[in-house]
Amino acid sequence: MTKIYTKTGDKGETSLFTGQRVPKDDPFIHALGTVDECNCAIGAAVSFMPLEKKFFNIKEQLETIQHALFDLGAALATPRTKAVSSKLDKTRFDHEAIEYLERWIDEMESQLAPLTKFILPGGHPCGAMLHVARSMCRRAERLVLPLTNHADVSGHVLAYLNRLSDYLFVASRYVNSLTNTPETMWEQHKKTLNAK
Repeated sequence: MTKIYTKTGDKGETSLFTGQRVPKDDPFIHALGTVDECNCAIGAAVSFMPLEKKFFNIKEQLETIQHALFDLGAALATPRTKAVSSKLDKTRFDHEAIEYLERWIDEMESQLAPLTKFILPGGHPCGAMLHVARSMCRRAERLVLPLTNHADVSGHVLAYLNRLSDYLFVASRYVNSLTNTPETMWEQHKKTLNAK
């Protein structure tokens, strides 16, 4: 195995999969870094998940999503306007991953009480961390949008991030339900202050 440090980034640059050198504050690197943050938060959520059998299915889903985010990162690191076709083929991100998210969302929602109010992010440590991942995913989506608008990134990448944030919201509720952790409904802060 090669060494973890290469010293090639010591001057604030890094490489995309195309071989192009870009500064580490390049829009592509911002997007890649935020996707990585989201992936790390999902990993943290999994580490908080109870070991009971009823959590195995969602744990497997979340680990599948972590693999998918690596694939999504490869697509981000391969700008379509600059990459050769062989590299585009290797890093193509397909719609199939979105269909899995939609199926999992539907399965979880069928077991949850419908929401009539906004809820505060929180609950069980795993559920709370899934909310953190969701907010990071939304930020990644905002960063990917201009790259998509310039035809540098497949629309499937943007759609996946949009659906993933929905998935993470429902997954946090699902974990809170499985752990019997109540959700806190949002109230206007003036009402909560007056109640004290």
